[in-house]
Amino acid sequence: MSTINSSSIFSSVILSVLVTLASIVPHTDARAFFVFGDSLVDNGNNNYLATTARADSPPYGIDYPTHRATGRFSNGLNIPDLISEAIGSEPTLPYLSPALTGERLLIGANFASAGIGILNDTGIQFINIIRIYKQLEYFQQYQQRVGALIGPEQTQRLVTDSLVLITLGGNDFVNNYYLVPFSARSRQFALPDYVVYLISEYRKVLSRLYELGARRVLVTGTGPMGCVPAELAMRSRNGECSVELQRAAGLFNPQLVQMINSLNSQIGSNIFVAANAYEMNMDFVRNPQQFGFVTSKIACCGQGPYNGLGLCTVLSNLCPNRDIYAFWDPFHPSERANRIIVQQILTGSNKYMNPLNLSTILALDSRT
Repeated sequence: MSTINSSSIFSSVILSVLVTLASIVPHTDARAFFVFGDSLVDNGNNNYLATTARADSPPYGIDYPTHRATGRFSNGLNIPDLISEAIGSEPTLPYLSPALTGERLLIGANFASAGIGILNDTGIQFINIIRIYKQLEYFQQYQQRVGALIGPEQTQRLVTDSLVLITLGGNDFVNNYYLVPFSARSRQFALPDYVVYLISEYRKVLSRLYELGARRVLVTGTGPMGCVPAELAMRSRNGECSVELQRAAGLFNPQLVQMINSLNSQIGSNIFVAANAYEMNMDFVRNPQQFGFVTSKIACCGQGPYNGLGLCTVLSNLCPNRDIYAFWDPFHPSERANRIIVQQILTGSNKYMNPLNLSTILALDSRT
């Protein structure tokens, strides 16, 4: 009973925070929002590609407003949807969606593609996905399309005033370095050297984003990769997180923050903001009951140990109440977990957001 009460109180707190923050930016002048990255933020681009990395069939989307699979790797809304909600904007459409035309272009666009990483050889098993530099190419193309609609000067202003979210890195470990024993990258690099290489390549990606006009960029680190149900199913004996993958996250995330600080320092402005997805996730992984979850080990949808094997399909085990599961499928948080993550993006302390959180950004920008 207390779980239900704390859960509903928690939900109402989140709701009030979102309502308050949505009012910071006037709806009539909501800023554009652009999203780059992998399956944690893909709104359905992969639906339009011949790839196995897709979420366009049930039970994905079971709790989405339409109760249909949209290509989001979630039972309902994902992180970009919830950020759009907070900034008083409609959800961004996938860039490949035929519906992304005319006025809708001014809302922004989601370029993310499930399976991709910082490196071009990440996710090669998924064949046809939109690698990060292709996403940036599409961003250029987008600006040309909007330029034809509202003129180049207004387009530049729209991009400069926009909010950007980029989520990369997890797949460079789980779908590359650790995909198979003795993978090409693990033979080429010891883990610490691989991380240094990834960070140097990520710096190039962020620099390119800056060149393309992005001035407010949220950069999420990797979550606790060793604690997701897929890794528990493959690597765990008693439900403990995989030491090796946790070590990878422990090396990658602090170096990402250092790189972001260095880039901001070079530019002379806090363009890039580090979102500590590791700590945001670890809060409810360590203590699921505190957040109203019954488990952070078992996925709601899947099969095998911890429901962590294979894909989430109509043939999978499916939990009746998604709100009490921290993980929706073997790799991705449930909508309710996403809401907890986004609350920290919005109002989190320096432990979660460095150098400032999104509500502070919104308040600062509303004054300029």
